[in-house]
Amino acid sequence: MAEIDLRGAPAHADRAFRGIAIGAAALVLLVLALIAIEMSSRMGPVLDRMGFDYFTSRRWSPAERLFGALPFLWGTLYTALIALLLSVPVSLMVALFVTQVATPRLRKPIVYVLDLLAVVPSVVYGLWGVLVLAAPLQRIYTNIHEAVDGIPVLQSIFGDTPQGRSFMTAGVILAIMITPIITSLAREVIDTTPQSEKEAAYALGATRWEMIRASVLPHSKGGLVGAVMLGLGRAMGETIAAALVIGSSIGQITINAFAPGNSMPAVIANEWGEANDLHKSAMIALALFLFVITIVVNLVSSAIVQRSLQRGRGKL
Repeated sequence: MAEIDLRGAPAHADRAFRGIAIGAAALVLLVLALIAIEMSSRMGPVLDRMGFDYFTSRRWSPAERLFGALPFLWGTLYTALIALLLSVPVSLMVALFVTQVATPRLRKPIVYVLDLLAVVPSVVYGLWGVLVLAAPLQRIYTNIHEAVDGIPVLQSIFGDTPQGRSFMTAGVILAIMITPIITSLAREVIDTTPQSEKEAAYALGATRWEMIRASVLPHSKGGLVGAVMLGLGRAMGETIAAALVIGSSIGQITINAFAPGNSMPAVIANEWGEANDLHKSAMIALALFLFVITIVVNLVSSAIVQRSLQRGRGKL
């Protein structure tokens, strides 16, 4: 029986794997480029008609063939900001509890629950917000408004005629959706803190909180910022959940968190089915704008997380 020379097989396998990996990465970039090119070409009609006013106008009236994207950009950023303000403290506290306080027996079920929350479909959160949360939240909003009535800044933020479907409700739903993502990433980053640094802090007489403040948080700062930015990208790009609970008010630019509004993903989901060619061009321009924003946010956050993890591994 003839002998088979396998001395070159590992090198061939490595080259084949490298080629497949590079091809897969190139395919992803190609798909993104094709999406960007196609969307750029199809948003041409609305830009030809509106020009730069498309990005600065508040008026969105398909019947009059007028399209202004500014209210939807504001709604997207405002709801994402509310979501971050609500989610980030909870996410960081849960991540610190799981990594620094909880016993292994308690840690496992918490991690399982967080992983399950991360894969719940967004439409479920949206329907839950409409059917369950909207009415109770409206009563809570009314109480908050009455409590801050007469206080200048707070009165503007928690303004008149609170609505159950509003910027705030959308922010609450988005906060619930991004909390598992931020928590999971924060947990991974915090776990890279060298044990020697923690023990050194304890050796100097630090309490657990002082150890976390002096060793864990400084070491994990970059990765935590990246985790928050990844959550921001998810909040800005969410469609169905935001569309169901934000109120779908056209042209609304206000800091009143209890007022109904709209966002870029929500208006696309709500109006695409009945749109004509120019109307669809306007919504494609919204989609491309959102596409660019979310890609930039995710690229920056991924770079920050990877740099933080590599720095943590280098200190181990």
